[in-house]
Amino acid sequence: MEFVRPDININFVGRRRYAYIFSALLILFGIFSIFFHHGLNLGIDFAGGTLVQVKFTHPVNVKDIKESLANIGLGNAIIQGFGAKQNNEFLLRMEKSVSALEGLSGKIKKALEDHFGKGTAKIMRVEMVGPKVGKDLKRKGALAILYSLIGLLIYITIRFEFRFATGAIVALAHDVLITIGAFSITNKEFNLPIVAALLTIVGYSLNDTIVVYDRIRENMKKTRSKDLEEVINKSINQTLSRTILTSLTTLLVVLIIFIFGGGVIHDFAFALLVGVIIGTYSSIFVASPIVLIWKKRIK
Repeated sequence: MEFVRPDININFVGRRRYAYIFSALLILFGIFSIFFHHGLNLGIDFAGGTLVQVKFTHPVNVKDIKESLANIGLGNAIIQGFGAKQNNEFLLRMEKSVSALEGLSGKIKKALEDHFGKGTAKIMRVEMVGPKVGKDLKRKGALAILYSLIGLLIYITIRFEFRFATGAIVALAHDVLITIGAFSITNKEFNLPIVAALLTIVGYSLNDTIVVYDRIRENMKKTRSKDLEEVINKSINQTLSRTILTSLTTLLVVLIIFIFGGGVIHDFAFALLVGVIIGTYSSIFVASPIVLIWKKRIK
């Protein structure tokens, strides 16, 4: 199936400077948000504390929930809407871990029903992570991403060349940074499943990049006398139909999960949604042009 003409010749490489400016702006916006605006909304996995998910039979507001929890000493809990409607299901997050979970759900349910009426509130889940465990999970999550990038750098260097590996790793780091920035800007919860989503994005984006790299290597062997910029541009255009087809089918599935998957998987699907779009973009405008920059630098 062809989404574009076989003889198409879009000058992707010639527009790389505009792409670099666009990428730099996205990354800078994310970094600014992390350090000077919202920061990362760390989930209980990383921040530690106690998380309670509660569902009401009718819409309620956050102020009334806080008033009801104040009666049992939990008035300082962070309350966040959950699910599609976000007016009858909430996450209650206490910064300090509650050492004894026994009876906690019962106390919260009683306090809420005293305020809103009997049978109006249902405790869906209660989770607790200690501060030491949260810190350890945060460190291991960061290391998982770092080790995956190092491993891929070695693999691509062996399969292709170091300049190709450099382009791929820069593109993957670019994708991860922009996705993390998107979580900070939208103030979505960043937890352990999102780290899994980031690793999935790394794998997806790399797959696109490797396809383009394979075509570049083939064309370099066929046309040794041609300029590298022309070879890279030709290779990107030759694989463009496949890239569009793969990206659209993946996006369709992720979009359906994002819309209909429910609150539990919503943020995970959001990460994949951003990652697939940015990963496709970086395979064309970041990874391959880096190979050209590398060659010019070492001349």
